[in-house]
Parts: sequence; structure tokens; C-alpha cells
Amino acid sequence: MYLKVKRLIDLILSLLGLILLSPFFLILILAIKFDSRGPVFFKQKRVGIKKTHFNILKFRTMKIDTPKDTPTHLLENPDQYITKMGKFLRMTSLDELPQIWNIFVGQMSIIGPRPALWNQYDLIAERDKYGANDVPPGLTGWAQINGRDELPIEIKSKLDGEYVNRISFRMDVKCFFGTIVSVLKSDGVVEGGTGIKKEAGSTKETEPF
Repeated sequence: MYLKVKRLIDLILSLLGLILLSPFFLILILAIKFDSRGPVFFKQKRVGIKKTHFNILKFRTMKIDTPKDTPTHLLENPDQYITKMGKFLRMTSLDELPQIWNIFVGQMSIIGPRPALWNQYDLIAERDKYGANDVPPGLTGWAQINGRDELPIEIKSKLDGEYVNRISFRMDVKCFFGTIVSVLKSDGVVEGGTGIKKEAGSTKETEPF
């Protein structure tokens, strides 16, 4: 029953977000265009509910000459590829804002397990153990406020499973406000090749153009 209510909440809040944040979106779009050459947005193939695939939207944070289809943490000196605006967007997680559209069209939810890359087979298989592939993926979730990029696959999947078992309006509110605190503190954000743990569970990938 709650999943139907949850979808209605997602629809209403995402529509309001698209309307109210449109001036802020415009500012970010102009900043990205002035900062570096290339498109404003990029698409990334992700795993949705029931392991279906969809294209997630993000603001571009990397230069157009970045090696394609290579996770950021596997690049040699990844900082040379991330734009100045991109560093800010990643640090504040503002690069994820275009996913409000994914939420609006029903491919994602505001709260849920972060969608895995299509080729993160270990993460997808581990989530199967906990039923975490059977709910809509989210813009943020229980794992994101308990470690984010630092978490290895096993722990991240277990936390995603905990969310599935405890899914409720109260749990979603807790994740929502917990995310605000985590973003403000930049908790658990590991970029480039600075953390071994991120190699296991990261969904930051270089951007295909």
C-alpha cells in the first residue's frame, strides 16, 4: 500500500522540484557551459526496478577528452579530467539534480537504493540476496546516509536490504533529512583514486559523450 502512496509523493515533489528549481537549474547550466566545452547533461545506463535498465541523467562534471566508460577511480590522475565546476557539483552532489526528471517519469524514487551501473554485476547479485533490486532505485537512500562512497559492496547491499525491510514514510523522511546532513558535511565522499573502498561500490563513472 505504501508503495502506491510513495509514488504519488514522488510525482508531486518531483513536479514541484522541476518548477521551483528551474531558475537554479538555469544558473548551473550556464556555469557548466562557461566552465568547459561539451554538453550540459550526460546519460548513464543504470539498473532500475526488477533489474530493468534505464538512462540516468546527471550534470556533466568531466572534460570531453576523458577516456570513456572508465570508472573515475581507475583513471590515472583523475583530477585532470574533472572540470572546476564538476568538482563543486560532485562535492555538493548537485550533479545528481537532473535525476528529478527520472523520478517524475517513474524510473526512480526520491528515496531508495542508489541505482547500480549496468555492469556492476557483483553489486547487483549481492542486492538480489536482500530484495534490493525489487524496489524503485532512489536519488538517495539508507546506504547514502551511512557511508556513501566509502562502503564496500557487502555493507552497501546489506543496508539497502535494511531499507527494503523497513520501507515506510517514516523511514523515507529519516533518509531525506539524513541526506541533507550528509551532503552539508560531505560525509563519505571519495573521489578519484583516493580510496580502496570506493573501487568496490562506486557508481561514479567517466562520462560518455
